[in-house]
Amino acid sequence: MQPAQFAFARYDVRLDSETDFVGWRGAARRLALNEVRPEDINWHVAPGSDTADLPAAPAGAQLTVPRDFITHAETASCHSDPDRFAFLYRMLWRQRIEPKLLAIASDPDTRRLEAMEKAVRRDSHKMHAFVRFRKIGEGSEERYVAWFEPEHFIVERNADFFVRRFTGMRWTILTPYASADWDGERLAIGPGAAKGDAPAEDDTEALWLTYFENIFNPARLKVKAMQKEMPKKYWRNLPEASLIPDLIAGADEAAKDMIARMPTTPAPHHARVQARHWPKREPAEVPDDDASTISELREAAKGCRRCPLWRDATQTVFGEGPDNAKVVFVGEQPGDQEDLAGKPFVGPAGKVFDAILDDAGVDRQKVYVTNAVKHFKFEPRGKRRIHSKPNAGEVQACRWWIGRELDLIKPDLAVALGATAALSLLGKAVPVTKMRGRVIEREDGLRVFITIHPSFILRIHEPADKEAERERFLADMKQVKRLMAA
Repeated sequence: MQPAQFAFARYDVRLDSETDFVGWRGAARRLALNEVRPEDINWHVAPGSDTADLPAAPAGAQLTVPRDFITHAETASCHSDPDRFAFLYRMLWRQRIEPKLLAIASDPDTRRLEAMEKAVRRDSHKMHAFVRFRKIGEGSEERYVAWFEPEHFIVERNADFFVRRFTGMRWTILTPYASADWDGERLAIGPGAAKGDAPAEDDTEALWLTYFENIFNPARLKVKAMQKEMPKKYWRNLPEASLIPDLIAGADEAAKDMIARMPTTPAPHHARVQARHWPKREPAEVPDDDASTISELREAAKGCRRCPLWRDATQTVFGEGPDNAKVVFVGEQPGDQEDLAGKPFVGPAGKVFDAILDDAGVDRQKVYVTNAVKHFKFEPRGKRRIHSKPNAGEVQACRWWIGRELDLIKPDLAVALGATAALSLLGKAVPVTKMRGRVIEREDGLRVFITIHPSFILRIHEPADKEAERERFLADMKQVKRLMAA
């Protein structure tokens, strides 16, 4: 059979679902190897279809395209553009003779592919941020249901994120085109639903609204930036959105009142949490050098008194992750939410970190995450505890714990998230801006990758600059993924 006989044939390719990338990839390979031009193919979504009527790949034929294209194409295939599968085939067809196509930034198809990817990633980010669960049922019947309206076909792509975040909950996310259901053990993707299928409210909603109203910071309000990050189209499904107009209207007076208040000591619940978590042990009883596993080391760290930070912190926040992880991420120190939860990277910066790792294809469950300093350093301002950067002495005091973590885990790569982490891992100050994206090999052979801390992204006010920095950090994490495989 000669490939040329299919050159002018007309094919209708029917894919099983809107997200059937595997079906598209298999059909596209067979068609391209048989020299079927893009204009000779119609692509459709028709559940239950197969590709049996397509020509088989010629024996011994090879189709070579850049490896990155498959990753780009898989993301873009989730876009809602009805022409996306035909467009991706055209990109595949062109790359047979233009292998550097993706590097040509001025090419219209390359720009379109990048725009589609960016739209899908942004929609995924919004799904992570704006899904709101409501409880239904009690006891063994308890579960949580959310309604979300994505712009693109991203439910399957993001379901694992919610499994990791809410493993202990039974939940369902309903959208117009698909649903994701987690029963505590098994994830199932089902058909779409109507908004009326989701509960309108639950008993905890009043509590959530009270919490949202009280954490609102009028001094940091930037309406345009807020609407950029939380577009109004999402408001109709966010219970807290009903409060936003009044909060904006009263922001000036609220800010003046906040500034007028003098700093106080930490809130009373801090002392209660501290009393519940801190072990009643003297420093001499802490078995620093006896730990032979990460679990034992974590237990020993609960009684750490190596620097004065333990006196005001709620508890030690130790690292988390597999004790045989190939990659260790090192941040600066725990924040307010990490201090109360006892877990690293669960606050706002942690959410940014998780989302970007997910976009980069790095499985958070397979990496170890820790901090250069294990206790929260802060300054009280009103009822809030404001992050204060640890000094060199505090970082040096905590290097013993980092060293023991690395000794026990034996990773292939350590990622320094920011200057404090770099100081801890390398024992010297490093200009992060200058060294970002570089790998430094320590005397013991450990490779250290330098990048920013994700909290830096949160501190950028201009939406365009924030998005650009997020893309740079995403590129760093993709480089980390490549180093993981090296």
